[in-house]
Amino acid sequence: MPLLTDVSSETDWVEPDDVPRPVVTYGFASETFGDFELAPHFHAKSQLLLVQRGALSCEVEGGLWIVPPRSAIWIPGGAVHAIKVAGALEGYGAFVAPAAGINLPATCSAVSVTSLLRELLIRSAHLPLLYEEGGANSRLMTVLLDELALAKAEDLHLPMPFDPRLRRMIDLMMAVPADRGTLDAWAMKVGMSGRTLERLMSRQTGMSFGRWRQQLCVMLAVKWLAAGASIQQVAADLGYESVPSFVTMFRKTLGTSPGRYMVERHFRRT
Repeated sequence: MPLLTDVSSETDWVEPDDVPRPVVTYGFASETFGDFELAPHFHAKSQLLLVQRGALSCEVEGGLWIVPPRSAIWIPGGAVHAIKVAGALEGYGAFVAPAAGINLPATCSAVSVTSLLRELLIRSAHLPLLYEEGGANSRLMTVLLDELALAKAEDLHLPMPFDPRLRRMIDLMMAVPADRGTLDAWAMKVGMSGRTLERLMSRQTGMSFGRWRQQLCVMLAVKWLAAGASIQQVAADLGYESVPSFVTMFRKTLGTSPGRYMVERHFRRT
């Protein structure tokens, strides 16, 4: 995964699963990625990805997560996942051996990152890859794991259906997110009735079609705003007739306006 190390030299990458340490941390930064995608893959160790600047999306079987600035995603070991990046990205990450974090989540989740956890990641990322065990460095990693176990989950998850017709519909939605077609119109595009679409969506995602599409809009909005798009541009790209209607939807879902949400992401220190 050259994305997560020195992007100027793929040969410098060392597979974290091969490093004989319970926790392996690193930093990553690039001004020139553009759109970048890591194909589906997995690690034996669990993985934490903290985004400092920019945003990434991660799809794991059954769900899609958006990770904005000051947030992170936790990916359990063995979970097949694909990562997409749009624009510049900066952050830190850690690989955690299965036996190292007995109180850590067993499922993929987006998590809010405290200042302490962020500083622990930064500090540990500057340690040698084969840091000395049994001393201060090991204690640092223990505190990092304790803080990670206390991290709060965030609602930036979109459950993904497995029915091929619904997945085709989702691909179409993501290709043209401004299309505000009705449930029946989308059902017709993928060859099913509106009633069948609603039933399958509810059964496979736990959400109604309308609620699922609203969550998709919020997640795309967070991703685009983190990449530098204006609120006006995001509202237009999502097919909203006015900025206030988009802001109302965003506030209803995440509890605050898009402008304040992004400001808190860039300047939060708690």
